[in-house]
Amino acid sequence: MNEKKIIPGIDIKNGKVVKSVKFLDTKEVGDDPVAFAKKYCDDGADELAVLDIMASIEGRQTRFDIIRQMREIINIPISVSGGIRNLTDIENALNAGASKVAVSTAAVKDKNLIKEAAVKFGSEKIILTIDTRKSNSGKYTVYINGGIGGEDTGIELIDWIKEAERLGAGELLPTSLDTDGVKGGYDIELYNLICNSVKIPVTASGGCGKLEDFLEIFQKTNVSAALAASVFHYGQFTVKQVKEYLSEKGINVRPVM
Repeated sequence: MNEKKIIPGIDIKNGKVVKSVKFLDTKEVGDDPVAFAKKYCDDGADELAVLDIMASIEGRQTRFDIIRQMREIINIPISVSGGIRNLTDIENALNAGASKVAVSTAAVKDKNLIKEAAVKFGSEKIILTIDTRKSNSGKYTVYINGGIGGEDTGIELIDWIKEAERLGAGELLPTSLDTDGVKGGYDIELYNLICNSVKIPVTASGGCGKLEDFLEIFQKTNVSAALAASVFHYGQFTVKQVKEYLSEKGINVRPVM
């Protein structure tokens, strides 16, 4: 049985660590994202997910300087997203120290990006991130350009993730816009739909507010990892505490050394 991963998410805006609720009402929670990365690594995080939230909106590259600084002091995988528009951006992210690179809006606009990136860099380095929420018709659709404040493409989520898997995406990182930052728990229905539709690893993101939320997502779905931000940023508990709790409940996680 594969070990389940715990992944702190670090959203960056103007070089600071921020957090939002449903991608709106963004608040600064720290000055130094590198310090956050070091703390989470020391606490036993399996990976880090770093998102430059304004890069795509502002039409610029992500803050690769911050990624380089993180890589100098931590030894766990880092996934990078935000402002990734083409193969050059992916290569620059990998050269800066990213272990994996996530594409989102650019992949929706040009599906060949996933295929070309998988061929050039390997599927294991390419993550597809998807911002999604349930529409009035009851189906989940794909959002681009910053999630809930952006554009609803009308593309059905399940159709898109199946195509992305065929094109060569190595992992999926969907975020439920209905639960993001609300701390009411992960969207179990969403992640069951996704896990039952693809064979590649899926990371749950959006809505974690208590230890039981981690347990629920691993007990009730087949996700391989759970991403959380607010609960770690605000010191509600540590990655180590999450892992100890999950281990006591019979979930297979990597021990904290």
